[in-house]
Amino acid sequence: PVLDELRSVAEGLEFRRPEVMWAGALTGELVSEPQAGYWPAQTRGTVRFADAVATLAAEGVSVFLEVGPDGSLSSLGPDAVAGVDGAEPAFVPLQRRSTEGSAGLLTGLARAFVNGAPVDWASVLPAGEQVELPTYAFRHQRYWPNGIQTLPHAWGDSASATAQDRFWAAVEDGDLTDIAGTLPAEDAQQLAEALPALASWRRREQDRSATADWFYRVAWEPVTDPAPAELSGTWLLVAPAGPVAQALTEHCTQALTAGGARVVPLEATQTADPERLAAQIAAVLPPDGVAGVVSLLALDETPLPGHPALTRGLAGSQNLTRALVAEHVLAPVWGITRGAVAVAPEKAPDRPVQAQAWGLGRVVVLEHPDHGGGLIDLPEQCDEHTAQRLRAVLAGCGEDQVALRPSGIHGRRLTRAAQPRERAGQWTPRGTALITGGTGAIGGHAARWLAGRGAERLVLTSRSGPGAATSAALAAELAAAGTQVDILACDAAEEAALAGVIDWISVGGPPLTAVLHAAGLGQMTPLDQASVPELAAVLAAKAAGAAALDRLTADLELDAFVLFSSVAATWGSAMQAGYAAANAYLDALAQDRRARGLPATSVAWGPWGGGGMTDEEATGHMERRGLRLIDPHAALGALARALDGDDPTLTVADVDWERFAPPFTLRRPSPLIESLPEVVQALAARGDDGDAPEASAAGNALARQLATLSPTEQDRLLITLVQTEAAAVLGHPSPESVQAERAFSDLGADSLTAVELRDRLGRATGLRLPSTLLFDYPTTAALAGHLRDRLTEESSPARPVLAELDRLEEMLTAVPGGGDAAQITNRLEIVLSRWKQTQAQNAETEVAEKLESSSDDEVFDFIGKELGIY
Repeated sequence: PVLDELRSVAEGLEFRRPEVMWAGALTGELVSEPQAGYWPAQTRGTVRFADAVATLAAEGVSVFLEVGPDGSLSSLGPDAVAGVDGAEPAFVPLQRRSTEGSAGLLTGLARAFVNGAPVDWASVLPAGEQVELPTYAFRHQRYWPNGIQTLPHAWGDSASATAQDRFWAAVEDGDLTDIAGTLPAEDAQQLAEALPALASWRRREQDRSATADWFYRVAWEPVTDPAPAELSGTWLLVAPAGPVAQALTEHCTQALTAGGARVVPLEATQTADPERLAAQIAAVLPPDGVAGVVSLLALDETPLPGHPALTRGLAGSQNLTRALVAEHVLAPVWGITRGAVAVAPEKAPDRPVQAQAWGLGRVVVLEHPDHGGGLIDLPEQCDEHTAQRLRAVLAGCGEDQVALRPSGIHGRRLTRAAQPRERAGQWTPRGTALITGGTGAIGGHAARWLAGRGAERLVLTSRSGPGAATSAALAAELAAAGTQVDILACDAAEEAALAGVIDWISVGGPPLTAVLHAAGLGQMTPLDQASVPELAAVLAAKAAGAAALDRLTADLELDAFVLFSSVAATWGSAMQAGYAAANAYLDALAQDRRARGLPATSVAWGPWGGGGMTDEEATGHMERRGLRLIDPHAALGALARALDGDDPTLTVADVDWERFAPPFTLRRPSPLIESLPEVVQALAARGDDGDAPEASAAGNALARQLATLSPTEQDRLLITLVQTEAAAVLGHPSPESVQAERAFSDLGADSLTAVELRDRLGRATGLRLPSTLLFDYPTTAALAGHLRDRLTEESSPARPVLAELDRLEEMLTAVPGGGDAAQITNRLEIVLSRWKQTQAQNAETEVAEKLESSSDDEVFDFIGKELGIY
């Protein structure tokens, strides 16, 4: 379709192959041979894309046009030409998934044009009018004709585009009077009959377009076996008490020892108490510390006494992190599971409960990078190949979420998922649909959606039930839509209460055919402060409720079993360790149900708008991170398409990767997301240390000001600068509230605010500063000292002299001995002698000037110090 549209509107463009457009038609003769203007793989054999681009750039190509469904190749182009001297070509995609076809093409041509490619605008925009822009920046003039608000949706005659806009606006309004009046009576009647179908199709297509880039899935990519690795130092191996992991403990001990590590085993008997667990760890830690920690605690799936929804293994995994932080053990922690994940898409995890440890482990890495090693899932049977791969991952092969299988190492990846195709007939709820968390914001949106689809009966449960503030209004709204509604007080974490609700539904009413589990308990607690009771409560609302619904409905003929998961389970979320663990279990449960032949769809949602757990402050924070709020109407349209698809698990989120990726990967790389084209482009654009700020008037003025101040005054000025900028970024009421000796992390700084503060200080000082600035210099005082050293060094008149001395020293190493060396030595001694003489004269002059301007008391004080009297 893209090429058809191009052919119809860009008159005069030359196509050498149906799938490749020759750039020379737009760019002119930028290359010596016309054939070099395109590089289809089938005509060049095994030539790599990077090699082809580098060759063309070296030949002088300055604009590369990508004709395709997205800009994937354009995002890789800059890396391909990085080694070509003097080459800075523009890479221009003519289509983007997020942009309507005609608008994407026009934008691409405009980018090519401003980068030096001559475009025949008369062919591209035959109805356009060329005007000259003013040469004076402040001479304001409007260049858009009055009444034109948007670009036309079709090429060619603008009147045609206006007619199309009028037609679809009339369809959306349900009023075709004006258009029908121009048609014969028979055609007008047919058009009127088709109007509802047209309007429905139009709405669906608009919804699909709005959510086109929201769908992701988790896949497992084979990783080439690394070279055999050796381990050094002491490794702490933490195992649960009892026989639950005895065999695997022995295997891991042998694997680490064979790699050269000294293993210190610890049978953790106090996993429910972080302080006692910390004492156990302190008792076995060697004086020189440990190189790494391997935890097998997640393998213990027995319920923790007093908390039936929480396993000993998950409680121990959380408390292990707390204990290591308390004991200042700065070593990577690797969580080991067995059967927590399934590598093949059609398979399911053997032990879904252990998937909770993966959700929690992803938060450990985000909150405590110094303690975050990663997650490893082992096969049922371990052999020497497994041991070798385990050592390679622990030694640092670049992967942090892996499954070891007989076939090799598999790395966890987030990939794009196409929107599921719509079925001929939409899924329509029949009988009774049960919604847990039904009186909450998301549950209420889901209830209205089901009612709009003709649901016969809805049963909404929540802990408050009819007592919820919104329950009466919601019930009235649903009833007005023609749906029978029952609102019941029932905690989804209590299986007996859920069983009573399901039994009640089956007595004398439409049968239960759909379950939507939207109940949940939010969390905003740092991992090193999270308690066991809090973890148990969060697990109970989400995970225990889902497990109970699974058991209670396994024998029923359900059409849909929908679990509302979260992106916290997909890539982690700071201060939501328990919430991430609970939602990771939901995803694993959906896979398990599908493997048993039961319906299940788990959607890991990005943050919803329209209420719920996301307040105004959290909304602003997430949007700054690159997570846009999802409109509930669009989200439910995406849910409808997810139910029509075959995937048991999907991630649906509106992510601005340009904002999200750099802070997310600031402290450590993330193989999970780094293969996404948008992430590749975002990280390449930002670079390791971001863009160097341009030399600014503010930065130059600051350097001049510092040159006139004493070191103490310089420190005071720069501390005030850092405090002012930090207060603005961190949301503190005044600069004084940012204490000079307090760590930025204690003041609320994270990866996102670290990047923001780095950028602000870069603009204020004119310095190029690293992304890890706040982690390298963790307090205001330390950071101000670093800025002073950089600024005074770069503004010092001695800097060019020192640079020349460095060059001279390098040159001297190449001079052989002999007469030349002796001559150089004599010359250096003469230069050094003159330098010392000059410095002595300057010092005498400085003392004399100081004595002349001093009082008698100051003179006697100076003499006393010089003579050593006092």
